[in-house]
Amino acid sequence: MYPKIRIKELRPINLEGGYLIDGFPSMGFSSVIATESIIHTSNLKLSGIIDSDVFPAISLIKDGKPNFPTRIFVNDELKIAAFLSHIALGESLHRNVARKMLEWAKNKKIILTLSSVSVKSKGTGEEIMAIGSTENATKKAKDAGLKVLEFGTIPGIPGMLLNEGSITNQDVIVILFHSEGTGPDFKSGAQLCNAISKLIPGAACDIPTLQAEAEKVEEIIKKDLDDAKHLDSMYR
Repeated sequence: MYPKIRIKELRPINLEGGYLIDGFPSMGFSSVIATESIIHTSNLKLSGIIDSDVFPAISLIKDGKPNFPTRIFVNDELKIAAFLSHIALGESLHRNVARKMLEWAKNKKIILTLSSVSVKSKGTGEEIMAIGSTENATKKAKDAGLKVLEFGTIPGIPGMLLNEGSITNQDVIVILFHSEGTGPDFKSGAQLCNAISKLIPGAACDIPTLQAEAEKVEEIIKKDLDDAKHLDSMYR
């Protein structure tokens, strides 16, 4: 029996022919930082929440207001949506979250779901790679100038999105970017943002702001994740 993942939309959402960004934490914070940058630069607005009885019971207080830790941001004009999460989910939930994400994408007639995973390396100058769930997704990655991964493993929610997308014939692209894995990694965040902007028309990153804000954003994300982990351990 899979745990139920619930999506509640806060307003009508029109994303037909659009794009979805997976902003769940995955092996570091760069994917979340990059997603945050795109949300602010491309003017995505809070439009829904994602919740489950098995998620940590926590409210994130931002500017004096309560927030669900996993939220959906949308720009209807650009046809871009992002799932942004400040909680790291256990491996047992990865498959179910990926399925729910693709189910929602299919219902919204989204044409491409984009995820990412970091590859630990000593420098960020190495070539970014990608892998697609379908032949069409692979072609989109190549057309964007990304080298396609031929052999390897993709863990977590990104890996499950690829597997599920290949079965449901939904286009998913996972970007593999390089990260040193230490400190506020704004370089890898910027690298990832640039790759996303090549694949999603209208998605933009304010790189100077990203560099200036990366350390602050990472500290906030770390605190949110630590608080959620603490509560999660209390409920076990």
